Amino acid sequence: MNAPQSPLIHLIDDDEAVRTSLALLISTVGLRVQTWADPQEFMQGFSRQGIGAIVLDVRMPGTNGLSVLDALMAQGVDQPVVMLTGHGTVELCRRAFKSGATEFLEKPVNDELLLETLQNAVRQHVRSRERHQASRQAQERYAQLSEREREVLGLIVEGLTNKEIGRALGLSPRTVETHRANLFGKLQVESLAHLIRHYATLAAASGG
Repeated sequence: MNAPQSPLIHLIDDDEAVRTSLALLISTVGLRVQTWADPQEFMQGFSRQGIGAIVLDVRMPGTNGLSVLDALMAQGVDQPVVMLTGHGTVELCRRAFKSGATEFLEKPVNDELLLETLQNAVRQHVRSRERHQASRQAQERYAQLSEREREVLGLIVEGLTNKEIGRALGLSPRTVETHRANLFGKLQVESLAHLIRHYATLAAASGG
């Protein structure tokens, strides 16, 4: 990722005392915190590009936390969302998870549990962004291949030798070797194992 920043936790709660105490707690493990009293201001002001997580109170005046969660998911926000509530029910918990929440915690929240949850959420988000970036780069490199190079690539992954690929495509082994070298260069891979991993990334990205 370009110019990585330290993770940022967005904390949305209308209770100032809760915001202050939780922000102080979260900062003790080296995570940056930005607090919001108004969920609408949060929706307008936070950056979807950042790395981190969102801590969202369920019950707030005006727009409640579940509505905010629905809006975040509808916008394709990928930061993990941890829901907090002082009035938890099984139905509320089920609704939050169904809407895309990563975790659902009851107030007064256990300090260690909240910190562990947020640290796991941040690690999950970093891994997710890294996979997304790897998939995007793989697709960009694949797009540089000619149609013939793509055919050769598919047969290489199937385990065919240069001679077998040549017979299948009506090419000389030397021509196959040229295509092989070109696609290795364009995909920026140095070994057959690396090529296969690269191809698997492409398949996963395309849903294949």
